[in-house]
Amino acid sequence: MSNIRPLFKRPESVLVVVYTVDLDVLLICRKSPEGFWQSVTGSLEASEKPAQAAQRELMEETGIDAPVIDHQSSRTFPIKAAWRKRYASGVTENLEHEFSVQLPTPCDIRLDPSEHVDYCWLPIREAIAKVNSHSNRAALKAIMAAEA
Repeated sequence: MSNIRPLFKRPESVLVVVYTVDLDVLLICRKSPEGFWQSVTGSLEASEKPAQAAQRELMEETGIDAPVIDHQSSRTFPIKAAWRKRYASGVTENLEHEFSVQLPTPCDIRLDPSEHVDYCWLPIREAIAKVNSHSNRAALKAIMAAEA
């Protein structure tokens, strides 16, 4: 595999919701934009499959080594104008695949300080109110409904 990074990001990503049996949800705060709270996310690399990306991003962003559950669900959303320069010309939408990890209890997280500045565990209703992304909110609501 080549160590050369592609010029543009692939407009396909994963969202990994980490939560406990008591429905406490892990949220991480991005370094930029400041105050942007979310679940684990990340773009797929050139030849990567969604499940591989979900497992890789979970480990990179949290240090958690646990199997991801593929929800067999994806959403397309518009890429914010401020972030479009990361993608090839004309790319305006991203396809996001949804995954989750259920843990017995909250655990300590190892953040990558180049990407994230803080984390917290919140009850799912508070997490729904705190996340900045509508697709993240939708994933949390689906988990809450499935676990009810």
